[in-house]
This record gives sequence, C-alpha cells and structure tokens, in this order.
Amino acid sequence: MMWPQPPTFSLFLLLLLSQAPSSRPQSSGTKKLRLVGPTDRPEEGRLEVLHQGQWGTVCDDDFALLEATVACRQLGFESALTWAHSAKYGQGEGPIWLDNVRCLGTEKTLDQCGSNGWGVSDCRHSEDVGVVCHPRRQHGYHSEKVSNALGPQGRRLEEVRLKPILASAKRHSPVTEGAVEVRYDGHWRQVCDQGWTMNNSRVVCGMLGFPSQTSVNSHYYRKVWNLKMKDPKSRLNSLTKKNSFWIHRVDCLGTEPHLAKCQVQVAPGRGKLRPACPGGMHAVVSCVAGPHFRRQKPKPTRKESHAEQELKVRLRSGAQVGEGRVEVLMNRQWGTVCDHRWNLISASVVCRQLGFGSAREALFGAQLGQGLGPIHQSEVRCRGYERTLGDCLALEGSQNGCQHANDAAVRCNIPDMGFQNKVRLAGGRNSEKGVVEVQVEVNGVPRWGTVCSDHWGLTEAMVTCRQLGLGFANFALKDTWYWQGTPEAKEVVMSGVRCSGTEMALQQCQRHGPVHCSHGPGRFSAGVACMNSAPDLVMNAQLVQETAYLEDRPLSMLYCAHEENCLSKSADHMDWPYGYRRLLRFSSQIYNLGRADFRPKAGRHSWIWHQCHRHYHSIEVFTHYDLLTLNGSKVAEGHKASFCLEDTNCPQECSGAMHVPTLGNREWL
Repeated sequence: MMWPQPPTFSLFLLLLLSQAPSSRPQSSGTKKLRLVGPTDRPEEGRLEVLHQGQWGTVCDDDFALLEATVACRQLGFESALTWAHSAKYGQGEGPIWLDNVRCLGTEKTLDQCGSNGWGVSDCRHSEDVGVVCHPRRQHGYHSEKVSNALGPQGRRLEEVRLKPILASAKRHSPVTEGAVEVRYDGHWRQVCDQGWTMNNSRVVCGMLGFPSQTSVNSHYYRKVWNLKMKDPKSRLNSLTKKNSFWIHRVDCLGTEPHLAKCQVQVAPGRGKLRPACPGGMHAVVSCVAGPHFRRQKPKPTRKESHAEQELKVRLRSGAQVGEGRVEVLMNRQWGTVCDHRWNLISASVVCRQLGFGSAREALFGAQLGQGLGPIHQSEVRCRGYERTLGDCLALEGSQNGCQHANDAAVRCNIPDMGFQNKVRLAGGRNSEKGVVEVQVEVNGVPRWGTVCSDHWGLTEAMVTCRQLGLGFANFALKDTWYWQGTPEAKEVVMSGVRCSGTEMALQQCQRHGPVHCSHGPGRFSAGVACMNSAPDLVMNAQLVQETAYLEDRPLSMLYCAHEENCLSKSADHMDWPYGYRRLLRFSSQIYNLGRADFRPKAGRHSWIWHQCHRHYHSIEVFTHYDLLTLNGSKVAEGHKASFCLEDTNCPQECSGAMHVPTLGNREWL
C-alpha cells in the first residue's frame, strides 16, 4: 500500500502509535539461552545455556521463580510463570554449566547472576531445571530469526550461495542453478555431494528466496567436473584434497528454514586415509523462482476449481517485497492471524505459498502494524511441507482471546536481483537522505548519474527507498541544490520516471527512452528522504456499507459543501440555488494502522481558508469516493478534504493526543 500525501490543518489528531523498538539480540558477551523439551511451545522447556561453543544445562539447586524470571526476560518473554525441577522436560546432555544460581531480579541476563562458576557443579542431569515463561513477548523482542542459528560446535553457518557453473547461468539474475557454497566460520566452503538429497536442495533454495527446487542433470555436471579436474591449470586438484575446502555432509528434512537447523558434518570421518570428499564432486542445486522473479512470466493456467479451495493469503504494511502482516481470506472477508505459537516453520509455509523462499523472520506482537476486522486463525501449527496455510492445523482466532495487538507477520527470503547495487544516495546528512543516483547502461556501458525530477513524486520515492532497503519514503524532493552529489555522477541518465508502486527497483518503472529533462542536471535532480516506519491509512469498508443511504438535498443547503469542493464537478454547471442533488450519505472511519504518526507535511503558508465552515484545509483532496457499476463504470464521485475528529479512538497499546496551534504556540491536550 502506498501512503497518500498527508494533509495539514489547524486542529488535528496525532495518533501516537507506540513505536516498537527493534529486536534486541543478545550481545556477543552474553551467554545465549534456549528452551528444549518434548513440547513445541517456545515459552517452556529445559533451560540450556551456550558456553565455550557447547550447550549445557542448569541445575535446579537454589533455582526459583526469581531466577526463572531473569531467564525468561533474556529469552524475550515478559516474565516467568513457574519453574520445574528434577528434569521435568527430560534430561539434557553434555556439561551442567551452572549450579546454585542466585539472582537479585534486576539482572538482564542469567550469567550476571551469582553461581558456583562455569562447570562447577555436583549435580546430575536428573536435576536439570526447566522454566515456563509467560507467552507474551517483550516489546523489544518481537521475532524468531534464523540469523540466530548456529551450526556444529556452536559455530555460525552464515550464508549460502549458488556459484553458477554454466556460462548461461552467469548472465542472468537471479542465479537459480549452480554449486552450493556455504560460508562457515568466516570462510566459503563447497558442499560434498555424497548423500545430497532434494530435501537439502529445498532448504538451500528456500534460504536463497526460491519456493521450490527441481532436479539437475547430474551426469552432465559430472562430465564438467571431470574435465576441470584433468585441466593442469585448474586449482581444483589441490583444493579438493583439503578438508577445509568442504562441508562434508548435510542431512535435512526439507522443512528447516536454515541450513544450520539441519544435521551438518563439517569434518570428515575418522581415518587418516579417508579422502576429503568420497563423492569427489560439489553438490549442484537448481531452484525454481517464484512468479515475481521469473525472467519470463508464466502463462496463466486454468486451475480455478482448485484455486477457489485454497486459503488465500496476503502480506500488508511491509516496507520491502516479501514482508508484512499476514492476512487470510475467510468467508469473503480478510482477517489476521494471531501470533500464538507462530514460528518460522508456519511463516515459511506462508512465504512459499506467496512465491518467496523460506521465512527469515517470524514476527509477533503486531510489529508490522495492527490489522482490521476479524482474527481468523490462532495457534497455527504447520509441519513445513504444506502447500498453503490452509493445510495447516489452526484454531479460530476468537477461541483464545487474541487481539490485533497479537497480529503475526513475516519477513521472507527473496532472491538477490542485484537491484540494491544499482542505486545510491549522495550528499545527505545521513544514509537515509540524499540525491538519487542510479546506474544504467549507456551504449552498453554501465554509468552512474542522477534522475530528472520531472514527474518525481512519493510513489517513485517509495520504490527508491524499497530498492535501497531503507524502508518507506518520507519525502520526495524535486529540488536538491543543497545536497552535493557524486562528482562523476552529475549527468542525468534517467527521466520521465513513473512507477506504479509495486516495483522492486527504479529500473523497472516506466521512463523515457532518450533522456529528456526540462531542468537539466544539478539543482533539480530527484532526491528522497527515507524512514523505517510509516503511517498506513485503511478505511473501514464495512462501516461504509452498513451506513450508506440516499438523500435528495436542495442546492440551497449545499453552498458550504460546494465551496469546499466536496461535490462532484457536475455541480458546477447547475442553476444554483434551484434544484436538488442526490447524495449518497454514509459514515466513514479511516484508521492509521502503521507504526508512525500521520502528520501534515504542507507548511502553514499553503493552508486554504474556507469561510463557510471557518476552518483551514491543508490538502485539496484527502479521500476519493467513487460509485461504480458492476462493470467498473463510474456513475458518481465525491471526496473529503478534512478529518472528522468526533468519536476518535486508538487501537490497543496506542495513545491519542490533541495538538492545537494557537498564535504560533503549541498546546497538547
């Protein structure tokens, strides 16, 4: 959804939406905690701590609710409900790292509490302690991220990429086929193909932003490999004999959101004579891109009967492609999903259904804004192989007291299209502001330059901020004389830019063929100011439907409405004050569901005074209302140019404030 240009008026309501701070991962000096046990509830289980790269347990001696509260808060929950002694959640393995833990209750992490010291314990695993946390998350800890995943021995499996082998694969973005390379402990390694399965390919493709995988011609790639091994100039002969060149074995179920969640064998098996990779070749994967990222759009096929049975899903209020609040269509009405038991596996089903890869983040607590209407689902439980969210088990959202403050959201993995490297901001005071500079091909040569500000608007600025990964657009600037751009990018290389708002990059928007800029380069180059949150204005359509009625009103009673331009243009040609207008009357509510205030942006010098109602308008039109026939023909029109401040209320966890400018002073009520 694109944000309309906000109005300014002398009396306005600022919806002070409580801005959730970004998630606070545990610092590098903090010992990581996790809850492990037979249940799949993230808020309860055996308490384990990571120390010196190895997970271990905590003894129940002296452990009480105070210590459990510190642990739960460190894990991102609001508080602890209870704790469990005597290995209620099963006996752990490995060391017992902590014993006789004693907290004051003010500590931020469990390792700040007193104890016997690391590994100093007289306990057995039959005394492993467990905790039960309150399921409600803290405001500063709103997601489950795959970036926290650790591989073998606690080392981090950081990234995965496909190294294209065929020349044709190197020329296109995104890369969908190639040799699998894993960044392990800071170094890139190739993966041995011994025991490689399609489940492994599914996980890799999901991490790279692709919803599915397909088989490869292994015989052909084997021939290519053998030719390279015979080439005396190739370094493969020496590199492949080193164990540090390989990830030796990967075993995935196919439902994991990250390769680090699979069983990964980095070192080879024991035995001095064992070769580094018995299979003798790197694993090759071929992924299938979703419809948003295919070079050739697929032809539509008729599967209407099957599609009608699928639960439709959409994402709303996200700044980037592949992220947003999860909404599902049930009983012909869109509604949200409650975050109870929401996790990466269920989030990945949503992402794949929409044509993206697996989920890189499952968000809780309406972090991407609260929705409207019903809460259709709660406690969604997916196994990971479901085609749609409707195939997963779930409860009705009304069964367990969910509110829109618990709306679930996702951030999906998307393919690397290379767009982010083809735009930059220059000259601004910070990285979120500046002159827009883009890279385009001029006579087959990549060249950096500016964008002409003719027709430049908020929609184009939104696409720019999305391409940069900087969130939403706050301003679209047509005059940037006070920002000095890059000296080698002074020439205008793009003009006549017109975006629909759904593009991932400016290069995908319509623009002039030969550049034509009426202003020329320099002062009138396009600029943007981005921000990480934005208002999200949504109309309560149900209220309009329930309150609509027709009324014939004489023109003599519509002078104020006509002065304020609230009637359709046909009213200008009537014989005033004689005659009637047939009006469609209704009540309307417009909610700000975003994570930022809806503030007026026009300066007070541009406000328009309307004598009839004796108030200012800060924008010509705030909302359009068009009456259409079933075939889409417009039979009536109208619009509203100001807010009504009556019966104003705020969603849960939000506060309202009235701002009254009086003679240049500001008063808050």
